[in-house]
This record gives sequence, C-alpha cells and structure tokens, in this order.
Amino acid sequence: MLTPPEDHGRPILSRCSSEYRNRLLAALFAAAGAKDGRTYIQSGNVVFKATGHVVAHLANTISEAIEEGFGLKVPVLLRSRAELEAVLDANPFVDRGSNPKALHVMFLSDHPSDERVAALDPQRSPPDEFAVLGREVYLHCPKGIARSKLTTAWIDRALGTVATVRNWNTVNALVEMCRAS
Repeated sequence: MLTPPEDHGRPILSRCSSEYRNRLLAALFAAAGAKDGRTYIQSGNVVFKATGHVVAHLANTISEAIEEGFGLKVPVLLRSRAELEAVLDANPFVDRGSNPKALHVMFLSDHPSDERVAALDPQRSPPDEFAVLGREVYLHCPKGIARSKLTTAWIDRALGTVATVRNWNTVNALVEMCRAS
C-alpha cells in the first residue's frame, strides 16, 4: 500500500481492550514511530499519523509488542482513512433503513478467496444477514450481535483469515477522528 510521507489520520483495529491497555497501546504506537496516537473507547482503536515506512511494519511491530508486554497474541489490523471512508459508503444495509444499532463491520486481515466466501452459510443465524465485500464483512444483526452466530471465530475459520468487529457507531466515530487529524 502506498501512503503519502505524512498520511492523514489512520485507524488501527485490534482485539486489545481496557482503558489501561489503550493508554499503553497509544504509547506503543509512539515508540514505533507513529505520531498523534489517540485511542477511541476501550476496544483497541487507535487513530494516528505515520509515514509509509512506519505503516509498512506497524501492525507486526504492535502485535509483537502486545504479545511481549501482555502475553497476549492479538491481531492488529490497519486501515487508511480512505479505506475506512469506503467502508461507510459500501455498507449494503444502510440504504435499507436498517437500525444503526444493528449494524457492525468485521475487518479482515486478508482478502478471502471467492471459494471460501461462497461456502459461507447465509442461514447460519436468522434473522442476521451478512455481506462480504473485499476485506470487510458487513453485518446486520437485528436481535443484537451478542445473540448472533456470526462470530469472529466462525469468520476466522470459514474465511481462513483474522477478523475484528466494530459497531457502526464506532466505525463512524473513527472516520470522524481521522478527518479531524
């Protein structure tokens, strides 16, 4: 991925949580060369600025530092501001007037193969729905994500990748944070 020498705000999405860990996570970013790291809620979200050189190695650097410092193997996923804005535009459930509280996005570490996507069972968790578009899985869970069988563990296994999920409000907030940086 090509990035300008000093990119606009860029979010990181990880499965690391808690306020204490968020503060340490922001410090890890600074130590790795990222600037202006700001966390959002206690679920491993950091918006930061960094050069393309720093970004190229940042996910692995942060993941290794979390494992070393906390003993946790945590996937770390990066998206650029443009990629996150595209997520807002691509959600197929927004235009249907779905309740925003029922909307979530699973961010994937890699593009899944067409074969694996085709093998997903659309009836796994009625009335929940999902759509796989690129490196994102868009979820519509009208009874709440806690009751859904569309879990990150299922997606990880079925698509052969790593996922982390964010609710629609968080995705919107991260985009606003990126735009403000």
